[in-house]
Amino acid sequence: MRLQASPPRITIVGIGADGWPGMPERLRELVLASQVVLGGRRHLEMLPPGPGQHRQVWPSPLSEGLVPLLESLAGREVVALASGDPMVSGIGTTLIGLLGADAVRVEPAVSSVSLARARMGWSAEGCAVVSLVGRDPRVVLRRLAPGRRVLVLSSGAATPATVAALLAGAGYGDSRMTVLGDLGASTESRISTTSDAWLAAPPEQVPALHVLALELAGGPGLGVLAGLPDDAFEHDGQLTKRDLRASALARLAPSPGEHLWDVGAGAGSVGIEWMRAHPACRATAVEADSGRAERIGRNAGRLGVPGLDVVTGRAPDALAGLVAPDAVFVGGGATRPGVLDACLSALRPGGRLVVHGVTLETEQLLAHAYRTHGGELTRLAVESAAPIGTFTGWAPARTVTQWALFVPVRHDLE
Repeated sequence: MRLQASPPRITIVGIGADGWPGMPERLRELVLASQVVLGGRRHLEMLPPGPGQHRQVWPSPLSEGLVPLLESLAGREVVALASGDPMVSGIGTTLIGLLGADAVRVEPAVSSVSLARARMGWSAEGCAVVSLVGRDPRVVLRRLAPGRRVLVLSSGAATPATVAALLAGAGYGDSRMTVLGDLGASTESRISTTSDAWLAAPPEQVPALHVLALELAGGPGLGVLAGLPDDAFEHDGQLTKRDLRASALARLAPSPGEHLWDVGAGAGSVGIEWMRAHPACRATAVEADSGRAERIGRNAGRLGVPGLDVVTGRAPDALAGLVAPDAVFVGGGATRPGVLDACLSALRPGGRLVVHGVTLETEQLLAHAYRTHGGELTRLAVESAAPIGTFTGWAPARTVTQWALFVPVRHDLE
């Protein structure tokens, strides 16, 4: 969304934990000369008196009150205060999205992420950064791998206990947790222990402002490539099995920022693996059975992608009004009237569609779709070794017919 005519011009000034004394003189002059200063209550309280200056605390909730606030400031010069670097999980990204880059100038301070890396002696390329500010803390679980380093932007003093419980529950109780409090301030502090030790004897005081540094220790991670073990998912048998899932995702080709529809989702395995491919990938799982829909949510949270959107309903009706997809997977219900047509019509140029079928009726439907639209029609037969008495033989799974279609991008050749 963008504001319409006469948006305010905003300069976002980063302010560190050392507050007003740590701000360069030119930025102090800029702040004091401004008619309007926006910021958190803590930031505004750092400022010296400014007679005649209007100071406004950010609205709460921000998502509902920010646009009306900015509209009320139309045409005025405004300074907004932000912690550290406003472009690191900060207000800078939000304001530029609303006003456009031409209306926003950013004057960053040293970010808490940079300070945390410096204190830990970690390189930028050697650690991941995860924000839990306003987010489900289970996103940390997507990062689990032994030896990995992760910086967590905490949402408050309770975050370390929450993360410790998640790590311990996932078999990573030996992971070292370091709470880096009030970075850059005279009150800077450091608490270091393991996840298990934190749960057994939590510190009496935890600074509200901190970055949590994790050094992960546990069993092998699940990996980032498609084809997680089937037992990674809770299911009742309605699951796209590992080898078939890997084949489907190879053709769906998840890319950062793209959105998938997982139609007839079952256990949600395809949508979950799509989102695990990259933090910016998004997915909507559509499942008619309410019990399975709840199970999808549990699977998504446990596997580190709690943001998976689960819609309880039956396609094609349940597809109406959903965010347009970049790719669609149909794991069940393809023969239901209107499902395939709705999925095809939803795809934009460059979109991908993969449909699986195990019945003769679905196979006939996919053969007709292949003749009509082209694409790729494949039969997938998987056999696994299993005991036959005292010997070992091959146990075949049901053969699956897979239709995959890429919607071409048509270039204007005029």
